[in-house]
Amino acid sequence: MVEKAIRPVDGRVTWLVLDDDLDPVDQVTQFALYLDGGGASSNTVRAYVPRIARFLNWCHVQGLAWVNISLPQLILYKRGLEAEPSPAGRPRTGKTVNAHITAIIEFLRFCARVGLVESTVVDRFVEVKHLRFLPEGMPRREDGSHRVVTTKVIKAREVTRPPESLAEDEVSALFAAATNIRDLFLIRLMVETGLRVGETLGLHREDLHFLPDSRALGCAVVGAHLHVRRRVNDNNALAKSHYPRSVPVGSAVVDTYRDYQYERDRLVPRSRSDFVFVNLYAATDRDSAMKYQNTRNCLQRVAKRAGVEARLHMLRHTAGTVWARSGTPIDVVQKLLGHQSPLSTAKYLHPCETQMRAAVDAVERARTDKRAVAPQ
Repeated sequence: MVEKAIRPVDGRVTWLVLDDDLDPVDQVTQFALYLDGGGASSNTVRAYVPRIARFLNWCHVQGLAWVNISLPQLILYKRGLEAEPSPAGRPRTGKTVNAHITAIIEFLRFCARVGLVESTVVDRFVEVKHLRFLPEGMPRREDGSHRVVTTKVIKAREVTRPPESLAEDEVSALFAAATNIRDLFLIRLMVETGLRVGETLGLHREDLHFLPDSRALGCAVVGAHLHVRRRVNDNNALAKSHYPRSVPVGSAVVDTYRDYQYERDRLVPRSRSDFVFVNLYAATDRDSAMKYQNTRNCLQRVAKRAGVEARLHMLRHTAGTVWARSGTPIDVVQKLLGHQSPLSTAKYLHPCETQMRAAVDAVERARTDKRAVAPQ
């Protein structure tokens, strides 16, 4: 079974797998510490550990030794994942199945590194692959040689879909449905800057440079902007990228923040929290930093009132899609979103139905005009 745990030294959240005697499974505990020490977010640990627990339970039921799992056995496990519905009752997508396999392989890779399993166990599930055709956006070597990558042997087929984003009228509906200025600022900031939820909740007030000129603050970035910095936060919010970046903001974001700050000063006159987003309207824990769960619940309430299906990551996808469709160079979109690889940004170049219809109609109009002016 999987249990949430609080580390006594620093109070941070982690996740454990317990056996039948309610003792922690030592290998999984070490793996969770390894992920945390490597800079993984608490959400990554929370996602990996239950997948590993499911795998260990399956091995136990099948009477298999997980430390020496074979390729046919892992294929059988994959088939079970595909056939069994998820806890929500829906079939698992190829992406979800691959996420389970990735967690298992990373766990076995860690165990091999520390001598808990033989390295040959991991070698069964990965292979070196030579790419004949490089994906668009992948940097090419000067000598033209093929890129060599390491891939998983076992993979489910994934259906590539464009990122889910919100239409302009849906964004407007969310703005109108926000019943307080904090929620409005939260949604507006994420949908106009493309920040990840961890980056948003990890913002400190010192990160917001909303003056036209911030040189008095020791910052040379021109115009209103904010800084995304990776730091350890009390609310477990963590910026994904290890590299800091600045993101420009528009006047609407600045104006909404001014109104939000006025409301915050009214409700918490002597605020001691340096976090930008804090609990203002709860009966308890007022002035404490917002966490992922109450931020998710906040958006769900606003989306329900607006009659819009919206999730937190869709706000980021909306920003990337709007930038790409407005003609922003893809390298600029990459920098704004904080992607390390251009391949991550390329997904925002997907055409929509309106654009495809416009392309066909434009050709049809050109043909019609040409026939109209042709000599008789």
